[in-house]
Amino acid sequence: MKSQLQTEWKGIILAGGAGTRLYPVTLVISKQLLPVYDKPMIFYPLSTLMQVGIREILIISTPSALPQFRQLLGDGSKLGLLLSYAEQSQPRGIAEAFIIGKEFIGNSNVCLILGDNLFYGETEALKRALQRKTGATIFAYAVRDPSRYGVIEFAPDGKVLGIVEKPKQPKSKYAVTGLYSYDSSVVEIASKLTPSARGELEITDVNNAYLQRGQLFVEILSRGTAWLDMGTSESLMEAGSFVATLEKRQGFKISCVEEIAYRMGFISPASFKQIIAEFGDCEYGRYLASIMENQNEYSIKKQG
Repeated sequence: MKSQLQTEWKGIILAGGAGTRLYPVTLVISKQLLPVYDKPMIFYPLSTLMQVGIREILIISTPSALPQFRQLLGDGSKLGLLLSYAEQSQPRGIAEAFIIGKEFIGNSNVCLILGDNLFYGETEALKRALQRKTGATIFAYAVRDPSRYGVIEFAPDGKVLGIVEKPKQPKSKYAVTGLYSYDSSVVEIASKLTPSARGELEITDVNNAYLQRGQLFVEILSRGTAWLDMGTSESLMEAGSFVATLEKRQGFKISCVEEIAYRMGFISPASFKQIIAEFGDCEYGRYLASIMENQNEYSIKKQG
């Protein structure tokens, strides 16, 4: 299914950090290149941006990992994307992504997603956010243990009162996920931030700056949406099991970026056939070939 392409929005995938919570696995490879069942972790956040029509994307990672990302994804042209790359030499906070990506963002709005976040289900919340020309949108998800996350405090009328990082006594069950959308003024806001006690530019400070302006919006992800943070060994295993279970039961792949590119109309049937030929006779290649044979069997709306 084709959808309207987002020309006013650009995307950033922040795939940096040392991945210390996953040591020793990440001593020699970026966390976002680890397999989550049958595909690299970065395919999952990349597919989220692709599904809402964002095609111009900046990948930010460490100097040592960037060559591997380039080898995996190239310039994006095979997927009908325009990919560029930038370094974050040290993990100085999520908000630094907007300083690093200043020239990339320019006057455009930007959607930032963390490289270890998996979103599965409907994309309507993100589509609504991309209809806003000004301000910022954060995406909230109900969790059982909100004290582990940044938590949104709501007023009785539903307005946001504030965001508190890892509160001992959470004021709500809604955690802030690793998906954010901003207008271009986010660059100026981020450049004026002061590092926190842990020496990082905090994304919560960016969101609270928009809140003070009266320009912070919250989209609550529905119960039909799954959000997984793959930053620990346990959560990485859970994400792989989640993907494997759904793919085996339903017969379609989650976050298969080649399929999404084809169904969204980013690439031609001829280009898709070339991709299939390059994969050869492996399980992944056979799945892609089945898409060509059964073009009307699957819907892009079901892709995670």
